[in-house]
Amino acid sequence: QVQLVESGGGLVQAGGSVRLSCAASAMSGSVNTMGWYRLVSGDQRELVARLPSDGSVYYGDSVKGRFTISRDNAKNTVYLQMNSLKPDDTAVYYCNAAGITEWGSPYQSFGQGTQVTVSS
Repeated sequence: QVQLVESGGGLVQAGGSVRLSCAASAMSGSVNTMGWYRLVSGDQRELVARLPSDGSVYYGDSVKGRFTISRDNAKNTVYLQMNSLKPDDTAVYYCNAAGITEWGSPYQSFGQGTQVTVSS
């Protein structure tokens, strides 16, 4: 499967911007969809943005118009540009990758998470 390494979290004031990065090291198989989730309460993960290899991007309603997901397929790296941040965006953000193993089975992997804290 893949190993995901995230970077770019931190503390930012409301209205500010943060850029998250996530590099996927494919151990075997392929990476098809990459995206970002965040932990909103308890163990519940909210899908923030998703970008499949066909380019059909998805954004959660709460981030539309403020966040932009992009991807460098050659580097198996996904980015999340977060603008106009609000205190409600405070969360642990997790990179996600989904694809097919070399044996033809689907997989889904998450990174270790990176904290984004937005102060008011």
